[in-house]
Amino acid sequence: MAETTAHDEHQLLIGGKWVDASDGTYEIVNPATEAVVGNAPNAGAGDALAAAAAAKEAQPEWAAWSVDDRSALMREAAAAIRAKASELLPLVIAETGATATVGSRMQVPVAADRFERYARDPRGVLQTPLLPQPAQATPLAPGGIIGGMVNRQALGVVACITSYNFPMVNMAGKVAPALAAGNTVVVKPAPQDPLAIVELVRILDDVGFPPGVVNLVNGNTPTSSAALVDADDVDCVSFTGSTQVGVTIAEKAARRMKRTLLELGGKGACLVFDDADVKAAVGCIGSTWSFHSGQICTAPTRAVVHRSLFDQVRDGLVQMAGFLKVGDPTDTATVIGPVISAAQRARIEAHIETAKEDGGEIVLGGERPADLPVGYYVAPTLITGDNRMRVAREEIFGPVVTMIPFDEEEEGIAIANDSDFGLYDYVFSKDGARALRVAKRLQAGHVGINTAQRNHDAPFGGFKLSGVGRDGGDYGLLAYTEPQAIIWSS
Repeated sequence: MAETTAHDEHQLLIGGKWVDASDGTYEIVNPATEAVVGNAPNAGAGDALAAAAAAKEAQPEWAAWSVDDRSALMREAAAAIRAKASELLPLVIAETGATATVGSRMQVPVAADRFERYARDPRGVLQTPLLPQPAQATPLAPGGIIGGMVNRQALGVVACITSYNFPMVNMAGKVAPALAAGNTVVVKPAPQDPLAIVELVRILDDVGFPPGVVNLVNGNTPTSSAALVDADDVDCVSFTGSTQVGVTIAEKAARRMKRTLLELGGKGACLVFDDADVKAAVGCIGSTWSFHSGQICTAPTRAVVHRSLFDQVRDGLVQMAGFLKVGDPTDTATVIGPVISAAQRARIEAHIETAKEDGGEIVLGGERPADLPVGYYVAPTLITGDNRMRVAREEIFGPVVTMIPFDEEEEGIAIANDSDFGLYDYVFSKDGARALRVAKRLQAGHVGINTAQRNHDAPFGGFKLSGVGRDGGDYGLLAYTEPQAIIWSS
């Protein structure tokens, strides 16, 4: 370990005070260079419980703040994040391996956008009227015209536990709506790249969020996360990450009926019909390689392609891969950077090996780039075969695409739905009516028709093992509140 590091963080924010983590620090490694980026605080269970208690104590007063005052603070936070974007970007690139393009467009600015989005007045979502109803007299009460409203109350304390792929964006997407709805939060980043989130929490502290409203714990073992999930002072666990961990959280939370928002794994199918725009479909499927090296749960990792276009799409993907520079994320010409760690690279490579065992053909890639001996790089990989292959069924979280042919519409839909996951699918067809009909039959929480773009006000979440609950836009406010019916008589 170097004597000095660029980013030496050893403190947590608990109850408005920056305090040393009980278990010291650990090193954060740059996945592109394998050099140490800095040190991160290593919290223990006691730190997590103290943070939850501080959040619990602060929540009633924060919920009592006026909507205008809370919104003003959220806008200040958004402005402060934007003001520090030039400082945050190199840090995000260094610890995540995100390319300069992804970092500058998707990592830092979107975090600021989410605070700005939830600075809007939430009362139209959190307070909604019910139509009056005439009621006859009963033994319980006299008759009358019965009015009412639905008032959504803050859940209380939200433990925000995020994944490593988009650390600032994922965390902002949890913290901002939770705070806007009147909750307090305990922030728990992924252990691989927490340094930018430490800076994000420092920004929130500096702009004046009251003590205990925003708290930070971080660690390189499951200890602090497990303590938050079990803590009596935590009312909701909002988690983005693997399905395996999500299932464990759901089991533990159920013991106390603790609310959960679980955004888990994906194995997106991209259905390409015989009348599809091949260039557009190839661009969407190839984003599995070009968008953060496939480390994104919404990636179209299963290309389910009509047999009449199969060769065209395959050849188009091979051609596309030839133009995607793999290498240094700080180079603006780089399109594919490293994956997050040596362990993740080994996991991806093990998945690729199973394709050979399962009868798949590795058309492209499947190896480490020969010119990049340092860094956790995986070449863009294309595998053809059927939907029984493990690479077609298990989330890989890397630059690996599987292609599967189909002949009839019903067969294509069946292949797309034959998955334990159901987060994000795609349909490509020039027949808009057919595309919409097929989209409605796909067992996925989100379907893109002829596009890989997102609408950030749409509900986001999954079917099946892809999770429970929805966030995004107004749905983020609903996720962190409990509906309360208030009834009155004329």
